[in-house]
Amino acid sequence: MTAAAAYNTYTRNNVEIESAEKLIEMLYEGIIRFCSLAKRSIEIDDIEKRTYWINRAIAIFVELIDSLDMEKGGEVSLYLEGLYNQQIKFLNESNIENSPEKIEIVLKVTRTLLEAWREVTENGLD
Repeated sequence: MTAAAAYNTYTRNNVEIESAEKLIEMLYEGIIRFCSLAKRSIEIDDIEKRTYWINRAIAIFVELIDSLDMEKGGEVSLYLEGLYNQQIKFLNESNIENSPEKIEIVLKVTRTLLEAWREVTENGLD
């Protein structure tokens, strides 16, 4: 991919994102997708793909942690930071232990976060 093509893809994707709220939703959806693919990779014993998808999910959690506003978000941001770090720990353990059960925990937590996020954003972020 040329630099121009990469830039065009980047700008097209940024235009398609309606808001910061939508971006967070997309990040949660990405975690769910990558964890599902990692779980499938464990089932078919594909170590390389398992590691790849787990690392992608971890990268999203790191991005979510980096985006937390500790001053404005207060206790909620602190709670989310701990929750995200716990999910990273589970993903790392899953990668080491080849454990689909640890990925299932992350999937359950992330689905709950996504559902809560959608509810909050539909009712307003005040």
